[in-house]
Amino acid sequence: MPNTTGPAPATTSTGAGLPLLALPQNRLLTLNESDIPLVRDTVGRGIHIKVLRLDFEHNEWVVLVTFAPGTSLPLHYHTGPAEVYTLSGRWIYSEYPDQPQTAGSYLYEPAGSVHTLHVPEDNAEDTVLFVRVSGANINFDDDGGLHSVLDTLSIRAIADTRSTAQDLPAPRYIEARETGFSEPSPGTK
Repeated sequence: MPNTTGPAPATTSTGAGLPLLALPQNRLLTLNESDIPLVRDTVGRGIHIKVLRLDFEHNEWVVLVTFAPGTSLPLHYHTGPAEVYTLSGRWIYSEYPDQPQTAGSYLYEPAGSVHTLHVPEDNAEDTVLFVRVSGANINFDDDGGLHSVLDTLSIRAIADTRSTAQDLPAPRYIEARETGFSEPSPGTK
């Protein structure tokens, strides 16, 4: 019977000691996206999210984003790298209209990238993206002025307030541990 309550054993399946140091882990950090309510109209009308992971120390966020046909994100600048995997639908960066992203497309965006995400009006279905971002999106309005900042803290605030407003359960996501003081290892002073 597998160990489901305590930390993973520091041995192999045959009982031999592990040949390396391992981080103690008393459970798997796992979610099923079908158990997470869709928080609707988060950063704009027709833009919905499911928060999967928020790491406040490293300002890293992982979300599933559903875009209705015809929706857009404002022009934004990435302070860190981003990765986007398209699960369904079709979208483009307005700056690269000849490179549409469709189901199965993986996109890597280095820090310093600037672009405008747009989901075409003629899409027959919603577009669903798996998005992992390190850092923040600095969003600009049509005149080039600051519109907003989207980072781990603002994602949490949006998910919390919109969930409450939509009478959804409180968001449940994987969260990194908070900064604190180290505890001495057993056997040390």
